[in-house]
Amino acid sequence: MVSINKSTLEFLSDLKRHNDRKWFQENRSRYLEVKSNYESFIQGVIGEITGFDPIFKGLEASSCMYRINRDIRFSNDKTLYKTHLGAFIVRGGKQNGDRFAGYYVHIEPGNNSMLAGGAYIPPSPWLRAIREKLDEQGDRFLKIIHNKEFVNFFGELEGEKLKTAPKGFPKDHPLIELLKMKSYLVTRLIQDKEVTGSGLFDLIIRGSKIMKPLNDYLNEY
Repeated sequence: MVSINKSTLEFLSDLKRHNDRKWFQENRSRYLEVKSNYESFIQGVIGEITGFDPIFKGLEASSCMYRINRDIRFSNDKTLYKTHLGAFIVRGGKQNGDRFAGYYVHIEPGNNSMLAGGAYIPPSPWLRAIREKLDEQGDRFLKIIHNKEFVNFFGELEGEKLKTAPKGFPKDHPLIELLKMKSYLVTRLIQDKEVTGSGLFDLIIRGSKIMKPLNDYLNEY
Protein backbone atom coordinates (compact mmCIF):
# COMPACT_ATOMS: atom_id res chain seq x y z
CA MET A 1 0.00 0.00 0.00
CA VAL A 2 1.34 3.43 -0.97
CA SER A 3 1.98 5.89 1.87
CA ILE A 4 3.28 9.43 2.31
CA ASN A 5 6.95 9.41 3.25
CA LYS A 6 8.18 11.31 6.29
CA SER A 7 10.69 12.97 3.96
CA THR A 8 7.78 14.54 2.07
CA LEU A 9 6.67 16.50 5.13
CA GLU A 10 10.30 17.33 5.95
CA PHE A 11 10.83 18.82 2.48
CA LEU A 12 7.68 20.94 2.73
CA SER A 13 8.75 22.20 6.16
CA ASP A 14 12.18 23.12 4.80
CA LEU A 15 10.58 24.82 1.79
CA LYS A 16 8.52 27.01 4.09
CA ARG A 17 11.74 28.25 5.70
CA HIS A 18 13.66 28.63 2.41
CA ASN A 19 11.06 29.73 -0.11
CA ASP A 20 13.36 31.02 -2.84
CA ARG A 21 14.49 29.86 -6.27
CA LYS A 22 18.12 29.24 -5.32
CA TRP A 23 17.23 26.88 -2.45
CA PHE A 24 14.59 25.12 -4.54
CA GLN A 25 17.00 24.47 -7.40
CA GLU A 26 19.63 23.17 -4.98
CA ASN A 27 17.02 20.77 -3.53
CA ARG A 28 15.29 19.90 -6.78
CA SER A 29 16.17 16.20 -6.47
CA ARG A 30 14.37 16.13 -3.10
CA TYR A 31 11.35 17.80 -4.66
CA LEU A 32 11.22 15.26 -7.49
CA GLU A 33 11.20 12.44 -4.92
CA VAL A 34 8.41 14.19 -3.01
CA LYS A 35 6.40 14.72 -6.19
CA SER A 36 6.82 11.08 -7.17
CA ASN A 37 5.76 9.90 -3.71
CA TYR A 38 2.66 12.09 -3.73
CA GLU A 39 1.73 11.16 -7.30
CA SER A 40 1.98 7.45 -6.47
CA PHE A 41 -0.21 7.98 -3.42
CA ILE A 42 -2.85 9.89 -5.39
CA GLN A 43 -2.84 7.28 -8.16
CA GLY A 44 -3.45 4.61 -5.54
CA VAL A 45 -6.32 6.63 -4.09
CA ILE A 46 -7.85 7.06 -7.57
CA GLY A 47 -7.59 3.34 -8.18
CA GLU A 48 -9.41 2.56 -4.94
CA ILE A 49 -12.08 5.23 -5.43
CA THR A 50 -12.77 3.87 -8.91
CA GLY A 51 -14.03 0.71 -7.22
CA PHE A 52 -17.05 2.59 -5.85
CA ASP A 53 -17.09 5.58 -8.24
CA PRO A 54 -16.36 4.14 -11.72
CA ILE A 55 -16.47 7.56 -13.41
CA PHE A 56 -12.79 7.93 -12.45
CA LYS A 57 -11.61 4.89 -14.40
CA GLY A 58 -8.50 5.82 -16.39
CA LEU A 59 -7.97 9.11 -14.56
CA GLU A 60 -4.29 9.94 -14.13
CA ALA A 61 -2.97 11.46 -10.91
CA SER A 62 -0.91 13.98 -12.90
CA SER A 63 -4.11 15.54 -14.25
CA CYS A 64 -5.40 16.05 -10.70
CA MET A 65 -2.27 17.48 -9.04
CA TYR A 66 -1.63 21.20 -8.68
CA ARG A 67 1.74 22.73 -9.53
CA ILE A 68 3.97 23.68 -6.62
CA ASN A 69 4.80 27.00 -8.28
CA ARG A 70 2.48 29.81 -7.21
CA ASP A 71 0.89 32.14 -9.75
CA ILE A 72 2.13 35.48 -8.42
CA ARG A 73 1.12 37.67 -11.38
CA PHE A 74 -1.92 39.18 -9.67
CA SER A 75 -1.03 38.54 -6.03
CA ASN A 76 0.49 40.81 -3.41
CA ASP A 77 2.12 37.70 -1.96
CA LYS A 78 5.20 37.11 -4.11
CA THR A 79 6.17 33.83 -2.43
CA LEU A 80 7.35 31.58 -5.26
CA TYR A 81 6.31 28.14 -4.05
CA LYS A 82 3.38 26.55 -2.30
CA THR A 83 4.29 24.81 0.94
CA HIS A 84 1.71 22.09 0.49
CA LEU A 85 0.75 19.43 -2.05
CA GLY A 86 -2.77 19.34 -3.44
CA ALA A 87 -4.74 17.14 -5.80
CA PHE A 88 -8.39 17.41 -6.80
CA ILE A 89 -9.74 14.04 -7.89
CA VAL A 90 -12.60 15.10 -10.11
CA ARG A 91 -14.15 13.94 -13.36
CA GLY A 92 -11.75 14.83 -16.19
CA GLY A 93 -9.07 16.20 -13.85
CA LYS A 94 -8.61 19.38 -11.85
CA GLN A 95 -9.51 21.68 -14.74
CA ASN A 96 -13.11 20.53 -14.23
CA GLY A 97 -13.17 21.63 -10.60
CA ASP A 98 -15.64 24.37 -11.52
CA ARG A 99 -17.97 21.85 -13.14
CA PHE A 100 -18.09 18.87 -10.80
CA ALA A 101 -17.75 18.04 -7.11
CA GLY A 102 -14.84 15.77 -6.23
CA TYR A 103 -12.30 14.67 -3.64
CA TYR A 104 -9.43 16.97 -2.59
CA VAL A 105 -6.32 15.57 -0.88
CA HIS A 106 -4.07 18.18 0.74
CA ILE A 107 -0.71 17.48 2.41
CA GLU A 108 0.81 20.25 4.54
CA PRO A 109 3.01 20.09 7.66
CA GLY A 110 1.80 21.53 10.93
CA ASN A 111 -1.29 19.33 11.20
CA ASN A 112 -2.79 21.20 8.22
CA SER A 113 -3.31 18.23 5.90
CA MET A 114 -6.87 17.41 4.97
CA LEU A 115 -9.38 15.45 2.97
CA ALA A 116 -11.98 17.81 1.56
CA GLY A 117 -14.57 17.87 -1.17
CA GLY A 118 -17.84 19.10 -2.53
CA ALA A 119 -18.44 22.21 -4.64
CA TYR A 120 -16.13 25.21 -4.09
CA ILE A 121 -17.64 28.51 -5.30
CA PRO A 122 -19.55 26.84 -8.16
CA PRO A 123 -20.28 29.14 -11.13
CA SER A 124 -23.73 30.74 -11.23
CA PRO A 125 -25.49 28.13 -13.43
CA TRP A 126 -24.27 25.27 -11.25
CA LEU A 127 -25.01 27.13 -8.01
CA ARG A 128 -28.50 27.94 -9.24
CA ALA A 129 -29.06 24.26 -10.10
CA ILE A 130 -27.91 23.19 -6.62
CA ARG A 131 -30.30 25.65 -4.99
CA GLU A 132 -33.21 24.55 -7.15
CA LYS A 133 -32.44 20.94 -6.26
CA LEU A 134 -32.39 21.83 -2.58
CA ASP A 135 -35.78 23.49 -2.99
CA GLU A 136 -37.19 20.36 -4.63
CA GLN A 137 -35.26 17.58 -2.86
CA GLY A 138 -34.11 19.17 0.37
CA ASP A 139 -35.04 16.19 2.52
CA ARG A 140 -32.63 13.95 0.65
CA PHE A 141 -29.81 16.47 1.15
CA LEU A 142 -30.52 16.74 4.86
CA LYS A 143 -30.33 12.96 5.19
CA ILE A 144 -26.88 13.05 3.60
CA ILE A 145 -25.38 15.80 5.75
CA HIS A 146 -27.07 14.62 8.97
CA ASN A 147 -26.03 11.00 8.51
CA LYS A 148 -24.27 9.92 11.70
CA GLU A 149 -21.20 8.56 9.93
CA PHE A 150 -20.98 11.75 7.83
CA VAL A 151 -21.19 14.01 10.89
CA ASN A 152 -18.69 11.94 12.87
CA PHE A 153 -16.14 12.11 10.06
CA PHE A 154 -16.60 15.61 8.64
CA GLY A 155 -18.72 17.57 11.10
CA GLU A 156 -20.85 20.31 9.58
CA LEU A 157 -21.10 21.48 6.00
CA GLU A 158 -18.85 24.48 5.32
CA GLY A 159 -18.99 27.44 2.95
CA GLU A 160 -19.46 31.20 2.82
CA LYS A 161 -23.03 32.48 2.78
CA LEU A 162 -25.00 35.33 1.31
CA LYS A 163 -26.29 37.83 3.86
CA THR A 164 -29.84 37.44 2.59
CA ALA A 165 -31.95 35.00 0.58
CA PRO A 166 -30.75 34.34 -2.98
CA LYS A 167 -32.89 35.76 -5.77
CA GLY A 168 -36.04 33.72 -6.36
CA PHE A 169 -36.22 32.15 -2.91
CA PRO A 170 -38.30 33.40 0.05
CA LYS A 171 -36.52 34.59 3.18
CA ASP A 172 -38.63 32.22 5.28
CA HIS A 173 -37.74 29.11 3.23
CA PRO A 174 -37.22 26.18 5.65
CA LEU A 175 -33.78 25.55 4.12
CA ILE A 176 -32.80 29.20 3.77
CA GLU A 177 -29.42 28.76 5.50
CA LEU A 178 -28.46 26.08 2.99
CA LEU A 179 -29.80 28.11 0.07
CA LYS A 180 -27.69 31.09 1.13
CA MET A 181 -24.47 29.09 0.84
CA LYS A 182 -22.03 30.01 -1.94
CA SER A 183 -20.01 26.79 -1.53
CA TYR A 184 -20.95 23.31 -0.29
CA LEU A 185 -17.85 21.83 1.29
CA VAL A 186 -16.70 19.25 3.80
CA THR A 187 -13.26 19.05 5.43
CA ARG A 188 -11.48 16.54 7.65
CA LEU A 189 -8.18 17.80 9.07
CA ILE A 190 -5.40 15.23 9.35
CA GLN A 191 -2.52 15.42 11.82
CA ASP A 192 1.11 14.97 10.74
CA LYS A 193 1.41 11.68 12.64
CA GLU A 194 -1.59 10.38 10.67
CA VAL A 195 -0.08 11.54 7.37
CA THR A 196 3.06 9.47 7.83
CA GLY A 197 1.29 6.64 9.64
CA SER A 198 0.11 3.38 8.16
CA GLY A 199 -3.59 4.33 8.23
CA LEU A 200 -3.65 7.41 5.98
CA PHE A 201 -4.65 5.57 2.82
CA ASP A 202 -7.55 3.81 4.53
CA LEU A 203 -8.62 7.09 6.16
CA ILE A 204 -8.75 8.85 2.78
CA ILE A 205 -10.72 6.01 1.20
CA ARG A 206 -13.16 5.77 4.10
CA GLY A 207 -13.75 9.50 4.01
CA SER A 208 -14.22 9.46 0.25
CA LYS A 209 -16.88 6.75 0.52
CA ILE A 210 -18.69 8.81 3.16
CA MET A 211 -18.42 11.91 0.97
CA LYS A 212 -19.65 10.25 -2.24
CA PRO A 213 -23.42 10.77 -1.62
CA LEU A 214 -22.78 14.51 -1.18
CA ASN A 215 -20.76 14.71 -4.39
CA ASP A 216 -23.37 12.69 -6.27
CA TYR A 217 -26.11 15.06 -5.13
CA LEU A 218 -24.11 18.15 -6.14
CA ASN A 219 -23.27 16.63 -9.53
CA GLU A 220 -26.88 15.88 -10.48
CA TYR A 221 -27.52 18.99 -12.55
